[in-house]
Amino acid sequence: MSYTIIVILFFLVISSIRQINQYERGVKFTFGKFTGIMEPGWRVIWPIIQGFQRVDVRTKAVDVPDQNAITRDNVTVKVNAVIYYKVSDANKAIIEVEDFRYAISQYAQTTMRNIVGEVTLDELLSSRDKIAERIREIVDIETDAWGLKVQNVELKDVSLPADMERTIGKQAEAEREKRAVIINSEGELAASHNIAKAAEMLGKTPGALHLRTLQSINDMSSDQSNTVVYMVPVEALRALEGFMKK
Repeated sequence: MSYTIIVILFFLVISSIRQINQYERGVKFTFGKFTGIMEPGWRVIWPIIQGFQRVDVRTKAVDVPDQNAITRDNVTVKVNAVIYYKVSDANKAIIEVEDFRYAISQYAQTTMRNIVGEVTLDELLSSRDKIAERIREIVDIETDAWGLKVQNVELKDVSLPADMERTIGKQAEAEREKRAVIINSEGELAASHNIAKAAEMLGKTPGALHLRTLQSINDMSSDQSNTVVYMVPVEALRALEGFMKK
């Protein structure tokens, strides 16, 4: 009789052992009441009177599906994101909210639409990191009561209507052309200053113009396909004219 009792107790203990992995926590209930957090390792759960729920405490990624939103300047956009979070309090994650995975996804969708509605299209396109951080802060504050910690929010894509994309493309092209014209005109202005300065220096230095002319002729004569037409400098004509008057 005693042997039978020992065997029954042995199998009872064996069947009551539960393994909690390193990346998990167990929320234990006794007679339906929360009685503690089960740390990683082998733990005993007495049948009938006790129960537990596993909670994965690793960092999770939740995709926030495409959300249609209207910016502050009345532009309809489609935005999606990904939220990285982890369970910081397994007790609250099980007791305070029915399904924390679904709850954080729904709250993130609402928050993202609200934040997009507070900014203009230019701000949305140029300040994604700031907007994502603002969404993270708001979601993190709300989900703290659920035992969750939001670590990061990334805006993956911002889709615009087709006509708006064409308008932005034309605007960007016009801006590039404008910058090209400005750079070209600045280059021409600098070149004209250099040419004027060089002409001034050649005019002040005796014989410099003749040397520059000879150098130009030498450069052109290196290619046999060129036909060189030599123009007699005005200074040489004036010198010849003075010689003939004598």
